[in-house]
Amino acid sequence: MPAWRTGQRRVTFGNTWWGRAWVDALEGRAQLDPNRLPRGRTYARQGRAAEVTLAPGQITAPVQGSRAQPYRVTIEVRPFTDDEWARVIAVVASRIAHAAALLDGELDPAIDADAREAGVELLPDAGEIRPRCSCPDWADPCKHAAAVCYLVADELDADPYRLLLLRGRTRDQVEAAVRAARAAGGPSASDRGAGADADPAEPEAVATVRAADAWARWQARSEPPPLPPRLARPEAPAAPAPWPADPPPESGLDGDGLHGLAADAAQRAWDVLADGRSTLLHLRPVADVARRAALILARDREADPGSAYQTLEQLAADAGVTYRVLIRLARSWQQAGAGGVDVLDGPTWRPPTEALVAGRQALTETGVAGSRIRVDGNRVTGGGVQLRYGFDRRWYRMEKVGDAWEVAAPAADDPADLL
Repeated sequence: MPAWRTGQRRVTFGNTWWGRAWVDALEGRAQLDPNRLPRGRTYARQGRAAEVTLAPGQITAPVQGSRAQPYRVTIEVRPFTDDEWARVIAVVASRIAHAAALLDGELDPAIDADAREAGVELLPDAGEIRPRCSCPDWADPCKHAAAVCYLVADELDADPYRLLLLRGRTRDQVEAAVRAARAAGGPSASDRGAGADADPAEPEAVATVRAADAWARWQARSEPPPLPPRLARPEAPAAPAPWPADPPPESGLDGDGLHGLAADAAQRAWDVLADGRSTLLHLRPVADVARRAALILARDREADPGSAYQTLEQLAADAGVTYRVLIRLARSWQQAGAGGVDVLDGPTWRPPTEALVAGRQALTETGVAGSRIRVDGNRVTGGGVQLRYGFDRRWYRMEKVGDAWEVAAPAADDPADLL
């Protein structure tokens, strides 16, 4: 049975630095049709593209579409000119960390930024990817070609040298050119340091320095100075002292409630100082109640279940909701933050048509028959799952718990990522 019919979570593309960088370039600057990229991700996850082959300047693969015969996808990637390759080789050869890593079978991610400073983009830019497919779709790229584009990220995860292959040269060619450049020019002053550390008679370091050691030394030179004491991470806030007397009755507060608000304010302040988090003071009241309930669940439910229940009961009464509703709100916060609370608590509304089409298509591609999919405002339901489109233009997966829908996963831009 195909993986997309088993209920397993969808895979992501780009799990290493180079793979992720390829996906970011693909989605952010290659100027491919953004309407086809989500469908391409779905096809790639479904295993419709197989036998992806990379060669200098070209990617090829058969992709199974709706017809019995697979479509043939060819993607051209602009190779570097000789001048561009000369600059890339010079960048690698000029830094011992780059050269040692390259000759030790690694591709230092810092090469990307250094090459950019030399006027060469290792990752694709606008117009440098030219997809072609034998299907009748006129889009650039079609979903078949987009699937292959995403699968290249898996190839780079396995071997980042394949990026250099797409740019026109094999690993052996690049390594030979780097060795030649190092032998001709010798280690640069930036490799050895200046002044007394520079020794013209020092032997060639490429053959004797491990890449890991060179990279560690480079990182040590690049680390920022430690924070001064006044900016050091503060200790966790202590609980506020008990109030000697309750507030006046007309205030609407009691001592326990005021104590809870003070403790929450101290925790927020600590989060801002320690981790740079938001104060969350912008939250709607219902979202803030959900946040506080989630904190109580996480902090006290196992350590002191009785106290946690009483605290949550009081919070529910103060908020004017039932205990059951409060727990649902807390779970929504735990799964998806304020957006999850909004889609659980918010009204049904009508999003743009293209969003609903994407949600319906995502369910269809998991095997749910179109006749069994129901669309109601921002809610697309089928196959025991409901997808809700939020005001933040993100999708949320809902699942039935008892007789009510609850948020079951963090939000996603693409509804297919939730199935």
